[in-house]
This record gives sequence, C-alpha cells and structure tokens, in this order.
Amino acid sequence: MSTAVGNAPVQFSPTRSQLDVAYSVCRHIARSAAKNFYYGFLVLPQRKRNALSAVYAFMRRCDDITDDSTISPDDRRNKLAEWLDKVHRALASLPTDDPVLLALADAQRRYQIPLGLLDQLAYGTAADLDQDPPQLGPYPPLVPRYQRFEELRQYCYGVASVVGLVCIRIFGYRDPAAEPLAERCGLAFQLTNIIRDIKEDVAMGRVYLPVEDMTEFGLSAADLAYPDLARIRPLLAMEADRAREYYRAGEELIPLVNEDSQPALWVLITIYRRLLEKIALRQFDVFSERVQLTTREKLSILGKGFLRRML
Repeated sequence: MSTAVGNAPVQFSPTRSQLDVAYSVCRHIARSAAKNFYYGFLVLPQRKRNALSAVYAFMRRCDDITDDSTISPDDRRNKLAEWLDKVHRALASLPTDDPVLLALADAQRRYQIPLGLLDQLAYGTAADLDQDPPQLGPYPPLVPRYQRFEELRQYCYGVASVVGLVCIRIFGYRDPAAEPLAERCGLAFQLTNIIRDIKEDVAMGRVYLPVEDMTEFGLSAADLAYPDLARIRPLLAMEADRAREYYRAGEELIPLVNEDSQPALWVLITIYRRLLEKIALRQFDVFSERVQLTTREKLSILGKGFLRRML
C-alpha cells in the first residue's frame, strides 16, 4: 500500500438514524424561521422536503453569522469563513457531528448540488457587510447602495437567484431553460422583499432602491427616512411592475421542473406574488406596519397546492 493511500482520510458515512435526526433538526429550523418558504416545502415529497430544509438551515446559519451585530464586520467575515471551512470538510465526507452539515452533505450528494452554488449562497449573505458604512453615531448614515438597477440585480442574484438555482436542483429539471427562469423568479421574490422591508432597511442605514429610479421620481434616500407616501408611491409602483415582469418567469418555470415538485413551486410563487399584490392594495403603505399574508391566507394557498399534487 502506498503512503498516499495509507494517509488518506477515512470517508465518513453517517448512519440512517443519524441522518433522520439531522434532517429533523433542519426541518425544525425551517418551520421556525422560513415564514413563507416552509409552506412550499410541505407540498414536496419527503426526501425533497428534507433536502430543501437542509439547504435552508445552512443559509440560516450563514445569515445568523453575518447578522450578528454584537461582533464587528471583520469578525463576522472570519466566522463565516470558519463555517464555510467546516461545510467544505463535511461535503468532502470528513466526520462532523453538526446536524445541519450532516443533512446538507447528504442532500448535496443526493441532488448533485454544485459546491459553487452553496458557496455563493454563503457569500450572498455577507453582501451587506461589504457595503454597510461604519456607524459613527446612534443613527447609521443613509447612503444608497446602487446607482443603477443592473447593480441591484447583481446583488439580488447573490441573495436570491442563487437560491432559485439550488432549489431547481432539488426539484429536478431537464431543460436548461429552467436555469435563467429560476434566476428571474428569485429576482421577483427579492424585489418583493425590498419593497416590503423599506422601513426596516432604512432603520439600518440600508437603501436598496437604485439612485436612478429615485431620481426619476424626484426623490432621494433621505425621503425614505421621513416618507411622504404620496410622493413615494409612484416609485414603489414602478418597482412592483418590474417584479411582476419577473414573476412571469416563474409561470414559465413551473412546467419545466419535475411533476412532483410543480405544486411546491406554485405555492412559493403564489405566496410571494400575493404578498406583492397585498402591498399594492394597501397603496404601497409599507411604513405604518409590516405587510404580510396571514396564516389563513397562506394555508388557503397551501391547500390549493395539495390539490394540485393530487390531480
């Protein structure tokens, strides 16, 4: 036996019971934190529901690291790098007792999720760290992040479109046209989130709406901090129309994924699309309170998703 073979690390293979526990932990994380996404998970076959829960739990861990305001941005970057090193070791079949990593490694092998996409998911959560200005006083400075929509689109790719690309690996597809459609669908989701979360983002000094869009309507970042809804409404209506265009990609994507996953994708798209329309019905007042679908509204959509699965 050669020295190289003799020194090769032993490939770790978790038992069925270990994986069952690991996936149970990930499902609990998804159920607790994925307020909209988890409804789509429920319509999937169990093996695919488990895999998406593992990916979500991985993303949640990345988010928790990069959102930890108790430590400096540099420390958060270092912690994220350490976490990714553990991820890479687990995906290389090295031993781990972390249930999220056990489940993620199993899902990655089962559905052949490219490692590069998982890295992009992690780095996407750190995108804000690279742009958050230093907070020198009690209120963070309000500086727009993007001059043009194309720059915002690149940000949305890293935090949302990549999620779509991972999801369709688990859903299953054969036509490569599914990939750009998944990217555009993720962009629709993220634009919806940006519109809904303007108030919370401004409080953190984050302005995602492009300068060129605000300028078109005679607005600046400062106008979002002390909003005059009558002036801001046309801007948000334009961004909503842009999101609606991207939701059309979701409609085209549904028939391209495997049949057993089509109802789940329909549920996800319908929940986010309905959220956007609820915002529009409220005349884009995202400042007086957070707009969201009620549990009853989401359960109604979920029920229709189960009917689609049965037919």
